[in-house]
Amino acid sequence: MNALPEYLHGAADLHVHSAPDIVERRYDDIDLATEMAAGGFGAILLKSHVAPTAARAYLTRKVVPAIKVFGGLVLNDYVGGFNVAAVRVALEMGAKEIWMPTKSAHNHKVHHKEHGGLSIFDAHGEIRHDVQSIVRLIANADVILGTGHISPEEASALIRFAHTEGVSKILVTHPEWGATYYPPALQRELTVFGAIFERCFVSTTHRCGHVPFSTIENAIADVGVNSTILASDLGQPDTPPPVDGMIEFAERMRAAGFSQDDVRRMMVTHPRHLIE
Repeated sequence: MNALPEYLHGAADLHVHSAPDIVERRYDDIDLATEMAAGGFGAILLKSHVAPTAARAYLTRKVVPAIKVFGGLVLNDYVGGFNVAAVRVALEMGAKEIWMPTKSAHNHKVHHKEHGGLSIFDAHGEIRHDVQSIVRLIANADVILGTGHISPEEASALIRFAHTEGVSKILVTHPEWGATYYPPALQRELTVFGAIFERCFVSTTHRCGHVPFSTIENAIADVGVNSTILASDLGQPDTPPPVDGMIEFAERMRAAGFSQDDVRRMMVTHPRHLIE
C-alpha cells in the first residue's frame, strides 16, 4: 500500500469517483475511504455524475471515521438539471460542493459530437433565473460552486455573477481538459473574482487525451500556487488508484521545481480550507 509523504499528510482530494454508480468504479465508497485514509489522506469529496453523494458520505464517515468524507451534487439531467429544490435539499444534507452540469452540459455534448444539453444561459444570453437562485443558495451555505463541464464562456459569466452574490468558494473544474480548456490569460483574469483552479490527474491519462504534465505545471507557474488545488478525478478501473495518482502528481510537481510548501498548499491547505 503506497502512502503520501509526510509533508502531505492530511491531504484532501476534492474530486474522486466511487460506487454505487451506473458505470464501473474501482472502489465503493467504504473501500475508497479506507484506502485513502490508509494512504495518509485526511479528507475526500465524493463525486457522482448521476446522484447526490452527501448521504453516502454521512454513512461512509460512520464506517470509516479515520477520514472526513464529504459529498455534493452535480446538476445533470439525472437530478433535474438546474433543480433549485434538489440543491436546497443537498445543502441541508451537508453537501460541500454544487457542480454545474457535467455530462448533461451542452458544452460537454458538443465536445463529444452530441446534440442538446444544458446551458446556464437563457434564450437572451443571460444567466437563467434558476441558476441565479442556485448561486444564491450556494453563497448562503458558504460551500463550493464547481463549474463542471460548462464552457469557459459560460463559466466566466457565472464566476463574475457568483462573485457579486458573495460566493467565496469558486472551483473551476479541470481547466486543462480539452472540453473545458481555459487559456492561462483567462485563468489569470478569473482569479480576480476568486476563482480557484482544480487541476486533475485524470487529465493526463487516456481518459482525457493525455494532457502533458508540463501543461499543468506551466499553468500553475503562470496563474499561481495560491489559485490552484490538485485533485485526482480518479476512481475508474482503468486509471491508477487515487492514492497512487496523487502521489505521482506530487512527485511531478516537485520535479518541475515546486517546493514542498507549494505542493502542500495545493494538496492540503487550499482544499481543506474549501471544505472545512
